[in-house]
Amino acid sequence: MAVTVRIPTTLRPMSGGKSEVQVEGTTLAEVLASLDSAHPGFHDRLFDDEGGLRRFVNVFVADDDVRYLQGLDTK
Repeated sequence: MAVTVRIPTTLRPMSGGKSEVQVEGTTLAEVLASLDSAHPGFHDRLFDDEGGLRRFVNVFVADDDVRYLQGLDTK
């Protein structure tokens, strides 16, 4: 499933300056893996050493913070 990822200004150099990109995935983990595959560098900026989202990274799916949903398993 193709989804739209909105890229914050500070991370846009990794997406070629684009504010939005289309990637594939059904869960947040798959979407972020696709994002890093299409635009290398996102994984290192978004994930900590244990494989979780960094504390200062805010990710929303349909306006809901994934911390209060299923985290990386959020569909």
